[in-house]
Amino acid sequence: MQKQMEKSCTLLVHFDKGAPSVANEIKESLEGNDVQLKIDALKKAIMLLLNGETIPQLFITIIRYVLPSEDHTVQKLLLLYLEIIDKTDSRGKVLPEMILICQNLRNNLQHPNEYIRGVTLRFLCRLSETEIIEPLIPSIASNLEHRHPFVRRNAVLAVMSIYKLPDGQHLLEQAPELIEKLLSSEQDHSCKRNAFLMLFNCAQDRALSYLFTHLDRINDWGEQLQMVVLELIRKVCRSNKAEKGKYIKIIISLLNAPSSAVVYECAGTLVSLSSAPTAIRAASSTYCQLLLSQSDNNVKLIILDRLNELKSSHRDILVEMVMDVLRALSSPNIDIRRKTLDIALELITPRNVDEVVMMLKKEVVKTQNGELEKNGEYRQMLVQAIHTCAIKFPEVASTVVHLLMDFLGDANVASAIDVIVFVREIIETNPKLRVSIITRLLDTFYQIRAARVCSCALWIVGEYCLSLSEVESGIATIKQCLGDLPFYTLPTEEGEAQDAPKTSQPVSAAVASSRRPAILADGTYATQSAVLETAISPSTLVQGSISSVGNLRSLLLSGDFFLGAVVACTLTKLVLRLEEVQPLKAEVNKAATQALLIMVSVLQLGQSPVLPHPIDNDSHDRIILCVRLLCNTGDEMRKIWLQSCRQSFVKMLSEKQLHETEESKAKALISHAQPDDLIDFYHLKSRKGMSQLELEDEVQDDLKRATGEFTNDGDDANRLNRILQLTGFSDPVYAEAYVTVHHYDIVLDVTVINRTKDTLQNLCLELATMGDLKLVERPQNYTLAPQSSKQIKANIKVSSTETGVIFGNIVYDSSSNVLDRTVIVLNDIHIDIMDYISPASCADVTFRTMWAEFEWENKVAVNTLIQDEKEFLNHIIKSTNMKCLTPPSALDGECGFLAANLYAKSVFGEDALVNVSIEKQLDGKLSGFIRIRSKTQGIALSLGDKITLKQKGGA
Repeated sequence: MQKQMEKSCTLLVHFDKGAPSVANEIKESLEGNDVQLKIDALKKAIMLLLNGETIPQLFITIIRYVLPSEDHTVQKLLLLYLEIIDKTDSRGKVLPEMILICQNLRNNLQHPNEYIRGVTLRFLCRLSETEIIEPLIPSIASNLEHRHPFVRRNAVLAVMSIYKLPDGQHLLEQAPELIEKLLSSEQDHSCKRNAFLMLFNCAQDRALSYLFTHLDRINDWGEQLQMVVLELIRKVCRSNKAEKGKYIKIIISLLNAPSSAVVYECAGTLVSLSSAPTAIRAASSTYCQLLLSQSDNNVKLIILDRLNELKSSHRDILVEMVMDVLRALSSPNIDIRRKTLDIALELITPRNVDEVVMMLKKEVVKTQNGELEKNGEYRQMLVQAIHTCAIKFPEVASTVVHLLMDFLGDANVASAIDVIVFVREIIETNPKLRVSIITRLLDTFYQIRAARVCSCALWIVGEYCLSLSEVESGIATIKQCLGDLPFYTLPTEEGEAQDAPKTSQPVSAAVASSRRPAILADGTYATQSAVLETAISPSTLVQGSISSVGNLRSLLLSGDFFLGAVVACTLTKLVLRLEEVQPLKAEVNKAATQALLIMVSVLQLGQSPVLPHPIDNDSHDRIILCVRLLCNTGDEMRKIWLQSCRQSFVKMLSEKQLHETEESKAKALISHAQPDDLIDFYHLKSRKGMSQLELEDEVQDDLKRATGEFTNDGDDANRLNRILQLTGFSDPVYAEAYVTVHHYDIVLDVTVINRTKDTLQNLCLELATMGDLKLVERPQNYTLAPQSSKQIKANIKVSSTETGVIFGNIVYDSSSNVLDRTVIVLNDIHIDIMDYISPASCADVTFRTMWAEFEWENKVAVNTLIQDEKEFLNHIIKSTNMKCLTPPSALDGECGFLAANLYAKSVFGEDALVNVSIEKQLDGKLSGFIRIRSKTQGIALSLGDKITLKQKGGA
């Protein structure tokens, strides 16, 4: 009992399975005279047929009562009905009753109405029964000369479909000549497109001949025809690379077409076919023009992706167009701006850096005036971009650093932090700018409202105020921002407080309600107040207007004692330096006394009952240390405070630069040719008849061949590792699969071998999936001869980063017993999450922000035989294919404890965050936890399973 192969589906209609229609009701409606009832009945019949019902009794009713109808909708539905009914019997012979519809189809093809002719021709495109088509050939051919383009358009498609049938060339021997004749005289763009498509598919030589004959008018052809021309060029160039040059010239001429779709396809075709500088320059210029002319954000993002691909292989050419790329910053969309800046930053050279920085400065100024909600985030991106430019090319720093310092008081705290970090790095790497930066920083210090920015600014003041005037200005600025002392007074006899009681209540409300855990750089938790990151609200200030109250005083009164410790350290450094540059001992003693008074006042405020929480122990100890140091200074301590801090910062910068240099070197590595590869020398090439573009293309191909870019990346040893055995060696059918993962889809290449002496009929590979995997098509049935093999491909779509499972079986009929159906269960195929994630990097601030936002956390307890902390960390990094964000210097030393952050990104754009916190026990074993966080549940669970499986290491 042979199982018939499934038919291809040419029609899909949504079917709501409510009350099913009864065949008798449909029959009655069809037999009536009401046209609307006939239409409804035909629709119901079509839906039932599409959903597997068989209604054989309706055919004769439709022939008798529906076929004669003159209504266009009825005729269209009739053709749909005829399209989906079975026209052959079980042996593949055409049913005798199908002859009844032939005459009707012939009449339709000669109908005076163009619509009836057109839909009938469209119907014939989907017919494959030659017995029905053969009598209609003359009528189809006559429609090629019909006056209306709708009829001619569909007639061409019908001719193409018939010619592509197995016996089509015998049915329509003259088809290419007829279509070529039509194409030469046709004026309608749609008809010309269909005619050219027919020649492209069925008579490629004629299509090429027509193309080169009418080459001068190619820009006047319609968009649809030009797209087919590009498709033809791609096909020809793949099969005949020797003639690529003349086709590339056609593509370049099409770059001037009015259609954006054609221009985009031209640019993509140029890049795929040629590496000649002229061609790449034309393609990248086209992409830049489209980037500005298109209003759709999705289109812009796609074009930026294409430019990003070009950047990796043709950076030198794209460097010339960096200013054109930056014009995309005019878009208000933050994603477009981010991607544009990412591309532009990798195209900066000493020649164009001044222009790029000038453009970025203008964009920064624009963010002040606009009222867009994402202006703060955009400004932060611009600051980071300028920071990158200034680090690569220090000479541009002087032109931007003073402008950016205007944004130290920015309401967007992240942007202000980026500015102060930039200033901190520039003041160290550009000694010439030190004096001007310090002067400007002291002038604008009062504008800073964020605690973290204040802390960094104070550190800069303490380290880089070197001259007498700078040191005195630094101390004066800090005193001014702290305001009058003390910070609070004890209540008088009348029970009134002079200062703090007026603020204690609102401070309590503001701080107590906003305390939350923060993630430190090493992944551990600490408690901080939201006031550390946000501008101070008027309710937390002491009496007087907002402008009259110093920013440091406001932050201290809100309970930020870490900032108080930073103030104490800065004052200590300034007093110690004042001792070196101030000859008058009395002035030094006066400054030291004032600094001590400020520190004692901070300690007094921290231990007072007016604030909701007392000073923390770390800050208290730090301030006490500063007090003792100022009271009794030794040379060794002076050296540590005035020199060691800056040396540590310099070391951090040098390590960062070294790390970036190593990364850029790793990216620059290219594949090399094998020792026995063939190399052509283009100097020996004949230049006869070759244009400059063709010569460039030949040279680039030779260079690619010589540098190994044409070599296959697939590693044979790695390929063998991906072969999975699906059945046992003793099974009658042996099967193994080679799994290929292409980001959004998985291809299973299954080899099936019949190890029996019988012919296996209707052999089918049945697969099912678990997780976010979906089968694309249903498997076909095959007949397998004794001892023969078959390659079966199965495509599976992937929608998210998750460990999926593919399972199934092989089913077949044996020729010895037709009724016997054998099932062989296959081994499961597990899709590894490592195929979807790749190492990535991000800033510490970004990591902590994502860690706080992501809701899915998977906590895995450490259980390993490895006894060295760093060895275990490296094992986890290797097992999870992630990147360690914690710098190597932070992991140095042997302390028995290690905390590190790992980061990776999936091909679907999902972020995977991992924090490893481990401690060595007294018995030498490691304990601790590995925390995984992500936005989606799948990646957190899958990574956790992977780590649990791999973490033992030595097991």
